[in-house]
Amino acid sequence: MTTTFRALLGATALCAVGSMAAAQDNVTLTIATVNNGDMIRMQQMTAPFTEANPNIQLEWVTLEENILRERVTTDIATSGGQYDVLTIGTYEVPIWAAQDWLTPLDDLPESYNVDDLVPAVRAALSVNDTLYAAPFYAESAMVMYRTDLAEAAGVTIPDNPTWTDITAAAKAMTDKENEVYGICLRGKPGWGENMAFLTAMANSYGARWFDMEWAPQFDSPEWQATLTDYLTLMNEYGPPGASSNGFNENLSLFQQGKCGMWIDATVAASFVTDPEDSTVADSVGFAQFPNKEGVDNHGNWLWAWNLAIPASSQKQDAAKTFVAWATSQEYTNMVAEAEGWRAAPPGTRTSLYENPDYQAEAPFAAMTLESINAADTQKSSVQDIPYTGGQFVAIPEFQGIGTAVGQTFSAALAGQMSAEDALAAAQSSTAREMARAGYPK
Repeated sequence: MTTTFRALLGATALCAVGSMAAAQDNVTLTIATVNNGDMIRMQQMTAPFTEANPNIQLEWVTLEENILRERVTTDIATSGGQYDVLTIGTYEVPIWAAQDWLTPLDDLPESYNVDDLVPAVRAALSVNDTLYAAPFYAESAMVMYRTDLAEAAGVTIPDNPTWTDITAAAKAMTDKENEVYGICLRGKPGWGENMAFLTAMANSYGARWFDMEWAPQFDSPEWQATLTDYLTLMNEYGPPGASSNGFNENLSLFQQGKCGMWIDATVAASFVTDPEDSTVADSVGFAQFPNKEGVDNHGNWLWAWNLAIPASSQKQDAAKTFVAWATSQEYTNMVAEAEGWRAAPPGTRTSLYENPDYQAEAPFAAMTLESINAADTQKSSVQDIPYTGGQFVAIPEFQGIGTAVGQTFSAALAGQMSAEDALAAAQSSTAREMARAGYPK
């Protein structure tokens, strides 16, 4: 980052948000965050903030995702007050806001420009039109595919493909003798791993997790079609050992040129098109998440890593000052100045996608925005549902239920049971846990 740019940022934009902390001198904010690349970068780029706000010191607690979620959940549920800023996902925001565990962010400074937030992301982080977390980066899901392999195989992947299109392309691009697999999808068990993908796929098939009486729906024809087609794709055209593959494993496979297609989070687009890390960077195309013919649903995958302030924090003014800075347009510009537009936190601000410099450097920008805007977390299924959430169900019990179902479906992918047996087991275990939790409530 240039000295001139840092001085400009510190003297103008940061002064605008710094006024919120004026009444709280000499405070130390304890910030709990996840150990991913974007959050680590944020820690390394806080000098302009602390220069503009010398009364605020930052103390970081950086944790692996599962450990972070466990610790912050325990702290906020008990009003422990250990943290002043939390890094939480889209799943937690509406649940915790409904419990009055989060501080409303309805008084951010005008310079923050809350209206610039991508509408779908802002809606997912709001309850009754009140924002409860500020998005640091956001994602939907889309198809990433090898344009060279598609051309060589004589197949065309449309911008809005169906699952029939995907299956045909996967078959045509598979060359197992040369370790090229037509499609790579998540198989590693977990509510945020294989079940994130399979829930989005089920949405696109017209399925739902629960009916209006909270009865599980794994015995429905839509779930039967979803899991059967998923297993067919992976067993016939996917890589070996797919039941152990999550986001990171599939990213590596794609970057090594071993996947014809990969359907996953849009945030991966900057990695697969980075020539320093990806051997296929110049041959990547993008398409919207597929849908089943006749079903107007493209998965409704929507996720964001967000900064939120627990209601238990005694330093809320200073915390709001930091949150406003770290999720601002100015921070995005600072990252671009230091590391290029490809590294800018994606998915949160409309202005980023209107920026010609970003459009020129990020060939995935238009499809990413289209995918995010297409997501509706208020009604993720075409059928009537009693819950919200896109690739998850926004109830506290979903973490345990989703992981249990994910383990069952991963076992089916590993050949340990049939699709029918896996669905029956998912139906039984989910019904049992929902009854134990007292649904319907």
